[in-house]
Amino acid sequence: MIVRILSSILVLVAVFMGIKQGWAMISGKPEMLEFFSRFGFDSRAVMLNGGITLLASVLILFPRTFVLGNFLMAAGILLIICLELFHKDLKGAAIELPFLVINLALLYLNHPLNKN
Repeated sequence: MIVRILSSILVLVAVFMGIKQGWAMISGKPEMLEFFSRFGFDSRAVMLNGGITLLASVLILFPRTFVLGNFLMAAGILLIICLELFHKDLKGAAIELPFLVINLALLYLNHPLNKN
């Protein structure tokens, strides 16, 4: 029972953060464009990344697509961590680690509505 409650809370946090960040990327917020321009992303690449983030957030909500959504979200976060490390920004990479841990914990805990 406690595992389902924890999993539910983590699902809500992951979905909220994914929608927030994905929408910021799609809408072309200057902070997002500036952040990703350091890595050579143009506005179209940022919008594509935002669309994938939004898609991953929605997929996390449903038990049948839960693993795929978490995989996409974790892959996006891992991409950012790798780019930060490539540019020798340890602080930036460390900031992304808790978000990666949330997705990995969700994969371990499973979807709260999963019947298994």
